[in-house]
Amino acid sequence: MADPAWWHRAVLYQIYPRSFRDGDGDGVGDIRGICQRLDHLVELGVDALWLSPVFPSPMDDFGYDVADYCDIDPMFGTLADFDALLTDAHKRGLKVILDLVANHSSDRHPWFQESRAAQSSAKRDWYIWRDPAPGGGPPNNWLSEFGGGAWEFDAASGQYYLHTFLASQPDLNWRNPEVAAAMHEVVRFWLKRGVDGFRADAVRHLIKDEAFRDNPANPAYRDGDPPDTAVLPLYTADRPEAHDIIAGLRDVIDEFPDRLLIGELNLPFDKLVAYYGRDLDGLHLPFNFALLSAPWKARHLAGLIDRYETALPKGGWPNWVLGNHDKPRIASRVGDAQAKVAAMLLLTLRGMPTLYYGDEIGMRQIKIPPDRVRDPYELNVPGLGLGRDGCRTPMQWDASSKAGFTKGKPWLPLGEDHRQLNVENQRADRTSIFTLHKRLIALRRAHPALAVGDYRPMTATGDLLLFQRALDRERFVVALNLGAEPVEVDFAKGEVSGRLVLSTHGDRDGEVVTDALALRDNEGVVVELS
Repeated sequence: MADPAWWHRAVLYQIYPRSFRDGDGDGVGDIRGICQRLDHLVELGVDALWLSPVFPSPMDDFGYDVADYCDIDPMFGTLADFDALLTDAHKRGLKVILDLVANHSSDRHPWFQESRAAQSSAKRDWYIWRDPAPGGGPPNNWLSEFGGGAWEFDAASGQYYLHTFLASQPDLNWRNPEVAAAMHEVVRFWLKRGVDGFRADAVRHLIKDEAFRDNPANPAYRDGDPPDTAVLPLYTADRPEAHDIIAGLRDVIDEFPDRLLIGELNLPFDKLVAYYGRDLDGLHLPFNFALLSAPWKARHLAGLIDRYETALPKGGWPNWVLGNHDKPRIASRVGDAQAKVAAMLLLTLRGMPTLYYGDEIGMRQIKIPPDRVRDPYELNVPGLGLGRDGCRTPMQWDASSKAGFTKGKPWLPLGEDHRQLNVENQRADRTSIFTLHKRLIALRRAHPALAVGDYRPMTATGDLLLFQRALDRERFVVALNLGAEPVEVDFAKGEVSGRLVLSTHGDRDGEVVTDALALRDNEGVVVELS
């Protein structure tokens, strides 16, 4: 790449603030706690941190219900604390990305309080209000992502308001230019403060059908599926007008140099890539979540990578995600041994990788006792295993009774394995998954081919995934064994000759490779070609 932006080379690290580090002892993570652990991110080698929401909120959805877009919730600290975090992060060469919850606010936000005051309110049209259906009841059949209908009746005004998520999260009306202007000012507020960009939440929901047509029934729906999937979101998600909204946000981002706009999207590749914009004037990075739910099979993953690379627009930069605050932990999805192989895949593919806090030490999904469940999704739709608390548990820093997270009672239970599985134990272990992450990130940083080079698939069968990364004369082969049995790889004569620079098992450095390669069970290696 002639002139790569910082995010082309970057590794992004997601922090769920409630669970990273508690600086004041109340059992909930906060900004001061994050400041205390910035050196962990430096040691790991990441380039930027992304904070899930830290704005004032009633915490019905743990910050994704924003009551004030331009302040910090006292639970997390103050604006001064946030400014200190920015300063400390920037001194260490770390960028800071904030969440932008643009689809909806809290019902406690002053905008909504004014909107619901009366039908004649000046801000009535800042949210989506509709009269009841002709025979009474909700205006249409739209469903909430968190179970039940998406319309809430307001008895005082005789109308319904729309909520794609909780009833306490009313949807903003992006068809109103005043809403767009107000949100643009929110973005400017933080960018002027020094924030390096945003991850925009729930982007595919930003605008809905202007005619409010019923969504069609989902013929594939079965009992036990998430209830919102009973209909196809034809008129409530991925509407064409969303691209105009994103282009407007991108214009604001572009007023400031070197800032980044990421978007949360859960879409197939053909639809996902449209969010780069016609002339790459949309999202810099539409989040690619394909690995979050993909079967952990080599042939499936190889096809998935090829389809994504093919679908990308010219100049569109790829990205990959293995874990986040909504999905089960990767170590529990694929097993501890394959979690190392997954880390090597994530950190050697072309594009920006995003690490979820705790995945660098292989934290596992935690089973939450019924009396400790906090997630509104699980509380609204119990019994289907949809709860997200299990991937949001406190970071396991050390073997102390509170895992180095807090002096108080942790807001969610600690993993029972925290005395063995923690940062302190893994830091000095050359074979640990933490050490592997550090070495992989250092390798990316040292070699442009691994950071911004081409992706070149290689023919493979069975449990083997093979590809090259190349830039100018620098070339690497990545070989991943996704199986539990050893595998021998025979290359064409002269195709592969070099030295092995990294194994997920933590050994074999410097081993000479010529035309053949032996992989142990659950092993991945990186070979630098000569």
